[in-house]
Amino acid sequence: MNIIERAQSFVDSLRELSRRTAWDWRHCPKCGDSDTIRYGTYTSHPWFLDGRRVVVIQRHKCNRCSAIGKAFTYSEQSAYLVRGSWYAREVHRYSVDLWQHGRSSLRRTVEFVRSLLGRQERALGWRPLDEEPGEKESCHLAGSTLHRWLDGAGREAARTVEGQLVGVRSSGQVSVDGLWAVLRGKAKKVVLVVVDSVTGLVQPPVVVDGEESEESWKNLFARASLAGLPIERLRGVTSDGASGLAGYVGRVLWWVNHQRCVFHIWRNLGGELARRVAEAAEGLVEEAAGAARRQARKELVSLVRAVIDARSEAEAQLALASLRAHSLGVGLAARVEEHLDAALVHLSVYNRGLLRVGPEWVWRDFRLRGSRGRNHGSEERLERAALVWQVYYNFEPAQRRSERRRHYKRPGKSCLEMAGVPPAKISYLDALAL
Repeated sequence: MNIIERAQSFVDSLRELSRRTAWDWRHCPKCGDSDTIRYGTYTSHPWFLDGRRVVVIQRHKCNRCSAIGKAFTYSEQSAYLVRGSWYAREVHRYSVDLWQHGRSSLRRTVEFVRSLLGRQERALGWRPLDEEPGEKESCHLAGSTLHRWLDGAGREAARTVEGQLVGVRSSGQVSVDGLWAVLRGKAKKVVLVVVDSVTGLVQPPVVVDGEESEESWKNLFARASLAGLPIERLRGVTSDGASGLAGYVGRVLWWVNHQRCVFHIWRNLGGELARRVAEAAEGLVEEAAGAARRQARKELVSLVRAVIDARSEAEAQLALASLRAHSLGVGLAARVEEHLDAALVHLSVYNRGLLRVGPEWVWRDFRLRGSRGRNHGSEERLERAALVWQVYYNFEPAQRRSERRRHYKRPGKSCLEMAGVPPAKISYLDALAL
C-alpha cells in the first residue's frame, strides 16, 4: 500500500473503533469468544482541547482464555483516546500540527497548547476576566512530551518508507539538494532530498555525513527507489554541482543528464565578475570610477545572462561570442564556457520539464522552525524529523494566490494531487497514524 492507502486504512480503523457497540466489546480480542464478563472499571482524566474530562473505562474478563492459562482481561478502547497517554488524540494531532504548520519551537508550541487546554498562561491575556486556575487544574504539558510525540510520528514515517509512493506518477525529471544541520556536540550532518521537477513531490530524505561522497547519493537514490521512484525512468537531475553526485550520475545513472543549477553558476562567476568590474575603473577616481564600475557590471551581467538564459544552444553560442568580444569579457567567457553544456540541459526534448535551479525552496518550512536540527540530538532523530516534514510537505496544499504578474505552479493543490493521487480529506496526520 502507498501512503494514501495506509492513511485511509488508519482512518477506517478509527471509524470502526468508534462504531463498536457493547455487544462487540463482549467478544474477546484474543480468542474472539463471547464468554466474557464485566470486570470492573477504572477512571481516566485525559486532557481534551476543551479541558480535562473524566472518562470511565469498562474492563472485561474472558472466561475461556482465563481457563486455559493466566487470567486474561482487557479494556474497552476509544478512537478519541491514545492508550497510555494523559492527552486525547485531538491534543496529539493539534500539537504536532501546530509545531509543523505553525513553524514554531517546541516550547512555544506547548505554551499555546497549555494555554488552550488549561485556560492558563496566555489564555488569561485572551480572556482578561477569567481567573487563573489552581495547581491541580493546570495543564503541565512539556516540550519534551511533544518531542516524544514527534519522534513517534517519525518512527511511523520511517517504518512506512517502503512502498510509500508506489503508483504515484513520476515525471522522470528530478532535482536534488542538501541542508546542513548542526546536532548536539556540534556534529554536522546533511539532509539530502530528491524532488520531482514537475509535480514538486518530495521523496523520503536521508541524513548523511556530507555531499562529496558517492555513497551519500547512492543512499539517497536507494531510499527513493525503496519508496517507489522508478530509477530506470529517470532522465534528468538538477543539482548545485556536488562532486559526489556528479560521480555517481556518471558512473551509475549514466543515462541521466546532469543539469547544473544556474544560481550556483552565477555565484561561481562572482569573483571573476568583481575583478573585471574593478579593472574597468583602474586609473579613475571617485564618481568617474563608480560610474565606470556600474556601467561595466551592467554590460557584463547582461551578456552573461544572454548566454545562461538562452532559449537554444545556437543562441547561447552567439551570446558567448558577444561576451568573448567584449573588452572585459574574455575571462568570464572562459568560465561560462566550462559550465555551458551543463547549464543548457533543460533545453533538450529528452529533459522537458527539468528545472534550471536546485530545489532550495523546499527547505523553507524546515528552516523556519526553532529546532533546525539541534533539538533532535542524534542523526537518527534528525532523519525521523525530516521524514515527518516530507510527509507533511507532500500532503499540504500550496496557498491560493492571485497576482497580476506572477503565476504559481500549483495554487491550492498539494504535491500528491499534482502527481495524480489527491489525498482528498486524508491529512498527513492520518498518514503518520496519530
